[in-house]
Amino acid sequence: MSLNLGIVGLPNVGKSTLFNALTRNNVLAANYPFATIEPNEGVVPLPDPRLDKLAEVFGSARTLPATVTFVDIAGIVKGASEGAGLGNKFLANIRECDAICQVVRVFADDDVVHVDGRVDPAADIEVIETELILADMQTLEKAVPRLEKEAKNKKDRQPLLDAAKAAQEVLDGGKTLFSTGKDWSSVRELNLMTTKPFLYVFNADESVLGDEARVAQLRALVAPPTRCSWTPRSSPNCRSWTRSPPPSCWSRSGRPSVAWMPWHGQAFTR
Repeated sequence: MSLNLGIVGLPNVGKSTLFNALTRNNVLAANYPFATIEPNEGVVPLPDPRLDKLAEVFGSARTLPATVTFVDIAGIVKGASEGAGLGNKFLANIRECDAICQVVRVFADDDVVHVDGRVDPAADIEVIETELILADMQTLEKAVPRLEKEAKNKKDRQPLLDAAKAAQEVLDGGKTLFSTGKDWSSVRELNLMTTKPFLYVFNADESVLGDEARVAQLRALVAPPTRCSWTPRSSPNCRSWTRSPPPSCWSRSGRPSVAWMPWHGQAFTR
């Protein structure tokens, strides 16, 4: 069984660079919007020394490690939920993933264009989050009337209807469902994107990693004290992405994990 992690973000933020680093691939990473049209996929095995020991004990002929499938998805822009840019294709690709990794541009480089003409991590995060929320709201606007009719004849549909209405209230408040920390498995059949776990990767100059005040500022964008409390491991010589506890970044605690990616990714390691 493989976990599918969708790498998302605005155009030109470093999604394909991150994908290449994680999968040791060489897909196009270009300085223009929508260099990625069709999603790129890379499967990465997860080494586990326990697997070899178990294979030895049980005499297994071969071992198959767990894997993560990374999906490099086309860049999103404002209005994607209404079909702008590659919005419909983008959202369909996300729905097929188990978790969402948003790459956020922090680095400054006049030679790399920003789709909105400025580098603003907070605004970029808001664009992606808003488009996912709006898309889920559209899904629920269609689903709730149908579920109301079904619940009149089938009592077993009432729990789904109640959960769908509760989800609507959360989304109307401008929050993702995952951020509530609640279990939304009851609405799984609706395939709502904001129920998926979120991971944020800041694509930053190495100088940013040595600026504790800036790191704290960026961390607060996605992990305010009310939702998460931790300190990322970073240093001016950071050469790998780092992640916060808890050990499983896919916990349903509503606490997003954060990674730091040196700009250009030359020294990015797994």
